[in-house]
Order: sequence, then C-alpha cells, then structure tokens
Amino acid sequence: MNFKAIAMGLAFVLMWSSAFTSARIIVVDAPPLGSLALRFFLSGLIGVGVARAIGQSWHLNRAQWRATFIFGLCQNALYLGLNFVAMQTIEASLASIIASTMPLMVALAGWIVFRERLHPVAYGGLLAGLVGVSIIMGARLEAGVDAYGLVLCIIGALALTVATLAVRGALTGGNVLMVVGLQMLVGSAILAVASAALETHEVNWTWQMITAFAYTTLVPGLLATWVWFSLVREIGAIKAATFHFLNPFFGVAIAALLLGEALGPWDIIGVVIITLGILAVQLSKQRPS
Repeated sequence: MNFKAIAMGLAFVLMWSSAFTSARIIVVDAPPLGSLALRFFLSGLIGVGVARAIGQSWHLNRAQWRATFIFGLCQNALYLGLNFVAMQTIEASLASIIASTMPLMVALAGWIVFRERLHPVAYGGLLAGLVGVSIIMGARLEAGVDAYGLVLCIIGALALTVATLAVRGALTGGNVLMVVGLQMLVGSAILAVASAALETHEVNWTWQMITAFAYTTLVPGLLATWVWFSLVREIGAIKAATFHFLNPFFGVAIAALLLGEALGPWDIIGVVIITLGILAVQLSKQRPS
C-alpha cells in the first residue's frame, strides 16, 4: 500500500467519523430527515455538476444504475436517515460505535448468506466484535440509553452493510463522481418524501447548525464518499476496508472533543475490542483462506 493510498484512507476515516458529531449538532436545531434531504440534494447537484464539467457521463450501465439506487436507498436514506433521527435521543459516540461494526456485519453476511469461507482469524474477529458490542450495549442500557434510538442505529448499520455489498457494481464502468452525485440525489428524493409525511419543518438558525450543515454537505457528504470510491479503485475493496478499524477510535474521540461526550471505562474497553475484531477480520481477507 503506497503513501497515496494511506493518505486517502486516513482522510476518509477522519471525514467519515466526524459526520456523527456534525449530525448531532444539526438535529438539535433542525428536522433530521428534512435537513438530510437538503444536504443530499445540494451534495448531489455539486457532484453531478463537477462530474459533467470533467467529462463524466450520466449514461450509466445497468449494473451502475442498480447499484446507484441500492446505495442511495440503503446508505443515504435508510442508514443516515435512521441515524439522524436516532441522534435526537442518543449520543454521537454511540451511533459512531454501532456504525463502525459494519465491516463485521459484511464479513458475517458473506459467511451466512453467500457461504464464503473465512480464515480462522476472521472467526476470532467476529467473536471479538460481538463481545465488544455486548459490553458497550450492556453498559449503555444499564445507564438508561434510549432504546428506540439504539434500535434505529442498529437497523441503519444493517442497511449500510447492504449498501457496502453493492459498491462493487457501482464502480464498474468508471464515472465514479457521477455515481456519487446520483446516489445522493436518490437518497434526497426518498428522504424528502419521508420528511414531508412525518416532520414539522421548524429550524432554529444558529451559527453552530449552519456551520455543521455546510461541513456535513461538503466534507462527509461529498468529499468522503468520493475519496472512498477512489480508494476502492486504487487498492481494492478488501484493503480499503482495513481503514474501517480506525473508525471507532476517531468517532468517539471527535465526539468527546467537540461535544464533550463522556466515555465510561466499559465504553473504552468495548471500543478497543471492536477495533481489534475489525482489524482481524480485514487482515484475514488478505491471507489465503
């Protein structure tokens, strides 16, 4: 793995992990689904506009259109929509930890659904991830975490797993930035309908909310997705996914730094165990099964 790939991977992790903190700031003052729909609409227009400016086409092949819709539905509408709603009642650090288990869910889905053979190290990583999640969930439930928000985050993580499995189809045939922009517009359309049906559109226009919204639209929303797709094209999905093992640490660190969210000893222990589990699963994919 060269320096360029390492830099791209670290940049993606920082941007992806920071999205939970900025989302937590937004949902305090704005309806979650409506603000997310607007964010994706703006990000999608920018992405499509830039893609057209550099010569990319929106005449995608059938596999790209299918994967673009699945990615827009599962990642943008379901995963992020559910997380935005959940973060009205739970902390950004907890949402980040749950979402960070996605590589474990992908490996588990490959084993159960697609009957992929796993290296023994991967089984140990899956077990470690389960133990780490159980430790954190037990501590948070005992402390009185909102169960409704917790369930929404778990469903969102499952949707993110489906979206991740669809990435390969979205990358075939080029036009990466165009695919990024179009899948955001798909998510925006779905979320706009849900927001119109379910939410009251009242916004408290604070500078914190405006700054967080602008940051979320441009950085985690557009730039991070483009970097991720580009990283997968650079080094492949398996090696790129190794960077996910850094997400639990960065997610809770950013939330603690910017939002002052407290972490208990069981949270820290759980994060360490989950991180090691993710690392074990990803490294095992680079070894013969």
